[in-house]
This record gives sequence, C-alpha cells and structure tokens, in this order.
Amino acid sequence: MTIGNWDEIRTAFHVARLGTVSAAAEALGVHHATVIRHIDALEARLGAKLFQRHARGYTPTDAGRELLSVAQVADERFSQMAARIGGARDDISGELIVTALPGFLSLVSPAILRLLSAHSGLTVRYVTDQRVFRLEYGEAHVALRAGSRPQEPDNVVQPLMTEDYAIYGARSYIDRYGRPATEDDLTGHRFVGPEDPRHRAPFWRWLLDRVPPEALVFRSNDVLATVDAVAGGAALGFMPVTAALGHPQVEQIFAPRPEWQVPVWLVTHVDLHRTAKVQAFLAAVKEVAREIGASVAPNGQG
Repeated sequence: MTIGNWDEIRTAFHVARLGTVSAAAEALGVHHATVIRHIDALEARLGAKLFQRHARGYTPTDAGRELLSVAQVADERFSQMAARIGGARDDISGELIVTALPGFLSLVSPAILRLLSAHSGLTVRYVTDQRVFRLEYGEAHVALRAGSRPQEPDNVVQPLMTEDYAIYGARSYIDRYGRPATEDDLTGHRFVGPEDPRHRAPFWRWLLDRVPPEALVFRSNDVLATVDAVAGGAALGFMPVTAALGHPQVEQIFAPRPEWQVPVWLVTHVDLHRTAKVQAFLAAVKEVAREIGASVAPNGQG
C-alpha cells in the first residue's frame, strides 16, 4: 500500500521529535488542529496507533517508532538534497559550507574573509571536525583534507599544497632544558604528541618511534592545541612551518624533512564543482596557499 501524503508523515515525525502537538504545530507553522488531523488520518490509513496520548503529550508506540525511523531518514535526505540544490546556484550568493580539520584555520579563514568582503549575498558555514563529511549528501560543498589522496568516485580532487612540518621549541623551553643538536640528544626531553598513539601522520609516526611514551607530556587530537603547547614552552613538538611564522617565540630545532610532509587536497562534489561560489572559494584558497608558500623561505624559516 501507498502512504500517500508526506505532509502527514512529516507531521508525525515532528510530534514524535518534540513530544507535543503545540510544539509540532509551531515548528511546522500550522494550526494545532492540522497536526491532530494529520495524525488521525495517518493512523486511519495505516490501521495502527502511532502514539499513546497522555497528559504530558504524545509518546510513539512500537508501530510509531518503526514508521518514524524511516521518516527521520527521509527528512535528513530531503535536507541534504536541499543543501546540494542550494549550492548549485550560478551566482556567488546563498550558503557555502566548507569543512576542514581545525589546523587549517590560517589557510581557510583568509579565503573566507575575502569572499565575504567581495560578495555581500554570500553566507559561509565553516565546520571543523575529525570526521570525513559526505559531500554527496550535501554535508559540505568544499572539503580540505590531509594525507593520502581521497578516493570517493563522485568527488573532484585537486592538490592544494604540501604542508611542511618541523620540530620546534619555545625559547623558554630551550633556556630551561637545553637544545638538542641531533636525534641522539632527544633522550630526556619533553614532547607534545598525538592523542591517539596509532595516528598515521608521518611526523607523528617518526616521533613515536623515537621517544618513549613517558616523554610525551602533552597529547591532543587538536593541531592548534599542540601548537599552543609548543609555543607556550611546555615541550618540544612538531608544528606546521606556516603556523610557526605566527609564533616568534619558537625556534626551529630540526628543519623540515621530506618524510614529514603532508599533502593537502581540495575536494568538491562533481555536481557542484563548476558552480560560481565553489569556484570562487577554490580560487581564493589557492591564492592564500600561494601567498603562504611565498612567505616561507626554502629552509623553512620565515
């Protein structure tokens, strides 16, 4: 049988989510009588009670929970579709969703500010998270990713830059604990490290292979936190060379090495790659990457 009316299912979903007819009516922008009518009609069509009515509101029955789990998936898919359709406009306006790891702030923020300054009709959501956002579901329009080349078949992947990493220490740390001259001098020093000992970043693997666990006095999964710990003099640690430029109190202990480099990729969905606002952001972030690269001398010093 066919359910027939999506409005009724959507109404039932909001009642289950919010718990009362009045809250669902407010969320949907309809009269509370419309909500009750939709629920009654849907229950009659299905031949099953979807809710237990009580003084505090509505609670889904087993049948209601089964239907509403499907309705929730459908509602999320409609929202994702709307995000993708909204991203496909030809003008540089509307919403642009950019996602990246927290450590890319110095790269992404200038690009976003340039776009916002040039295009008054544009709004930007910049979302940072460790998880990989699904561009095919409209969770983001552009993603910056680090490490191995992304392999999703419907995405357009472009190399943006190669991030150089080096070992740094604040002058306050060096004054207190000394400055290691070679790898053999690392013994006895304090280090910043990754929260997850299985981290796959090449520079972290190098460090974890050479220092004992007890030497890692600060661990974090946040790049900005590890940078702050090094700049604050807590320990030695890896920093992106570009990030070190903003911390004059740190000195480079070991220069960047090819085996510590991390490639950075720009990822867009094939359906949105050619849209005006996505192309505008790609151009802006590439320009910022070129400027950052030009500000770093070949030996990694500013």
